[in-house]
Amino acid sequence: MQAAQPARDTNGRVNLDRVAVVLFRPQLPENIGAAARAACNMGLRRLLVVQPASLEPERMRMMATAAAAPVLEQMEVYDDLATALAPFSYVVGTTARRGGLRRELLTPREIALRLVELSRHNDIALLFGPENWGLTNKELPYCHALVTIPTAECASLNLAQAVLVLAYEIWLVRHPAPRFEPRLANCRELESMYAMLKETLMKIDFISRQNPDYWMLNVRRFFSRHGLRAREAQVVKGICRQIDWYVKRRLSGESPGE
Repeated sequence: MQAAQPARDTNGRVNLDRVAVVLFRPQLPENIGAAARAACNMGLRRLLVVQPASLEPERMRMMATAAAAPVLEQMEVYDDLATALAPFSYVVGTTARRGGLRRELLTPREIALRLVELSRHNDIALLFGPENWGLTNKELPYCHALVTIPTAECASLNLAQAVLVLAYEIWLVRHPAPRFEPRLANCRELESMYAMLKETLMKIDFISRQNPDYWMLNVRRFFSRHGLRAREAQVVKGICRQIDWYVKRRLSGESPGE
């Protein structure tokens, strides 16, 4: 359980208390410590680590320095990415690769502007992949947006460097007139909806039963682009239940209108 943090002035800025850095399968304790320091430099206090290769305290503290020690002390460790991301309504994935599933890549500055309004009522995760290969296609469906950091050469950045650049743009940005933004559905609510939607779409032969997760990627992209609110996710699940009821009545020979 995290200790309560004092509220910060977020007028026209990203609410940093709602933004967390998530490191997926980090390979070196030193990189975890350096990432904690980079996050702390830019006002981000929450750090989640998923399936780390090693969590040697001394090696982490050596790179974090004393200033970021509280970030390491409150660090959350998870064995499963889905569990770690479940409470977050908006997940920003980072990637140096292009093409394939990595469409509509944003810059750190572009995503920072988007987060000003979203962070008023939603918890946001900045997701970073392993140092050696980054996020794979298996992790991308969790992401509502993908960010790449433009470079002149050598596109792949050190983990802490990537955290620092993205966190810096988020800390720096100001939005002139933030408007009301209702709470988006979190990952737990979305994954429940997607599971029900997949079953329903297979029943009505809208998507192939051969590798349905592949066909669901376009559905996920559609909903991620628009940003489902929590109530809207419940509406989609209700539609799925009604379709399921309708199909069962037809198969049993009953008239759905009876």
